[in-house]
Amino acid sequence: MSYSVELPLDDGFLRRECPSCERQFKWHHGPTGERPDGAVDPAVYWCPYCGETAPPDHWWTTEQLRYVQERVAGGAIREIAGEFNRSLGRQRNSFVKFSMSYDEPEPPSALHEPADMVMVEPPCHSWEPLKIAADWPKPVHCLICGRQFALA
Repeated sequence: MSYSVELPLDDGFLRRECPSCERQFKWHHGPTGERPDGAVDPAVYWCPYCGETAPPDHWWTTEQLRYVQERVAGGAIREIAGEFNRSLGRQRNSFVKFSMSYDEPEPPSALHEPADMVMVEPPCHSWEPLKIAADWPKPVHCLICGRQFALA
């Protein structure tokens, strides 16, 4: 089974959540036009707030995870029930008949992505901009290398 779920963007930026400090920020979804040829995606990303690292698939927000689970639940249940009913149809016992029925869950309300953060560009990797909370008072870590830089 394979499903594709689209998440809303804020002018090309995807909301993320640090698995360590749980603060939210946004990173650019996909490469920017300024990305140098030959640039390689890192094995880990740094949190702009706390500087902790995690692999690329560890940055989902709680809301995104819940939304994706709710979006795929109906299709997954439908496929499981269909396969179960097909397998029962192959049974040769004429005395006992089984079938599976289910109530398909309601699809979730669409996520909305507000434009609620300010964009900053790390001096070391300017082609990897990010958006942070407008009231963040401390230096920020680069997503790619973890280097701290002060906000202007």
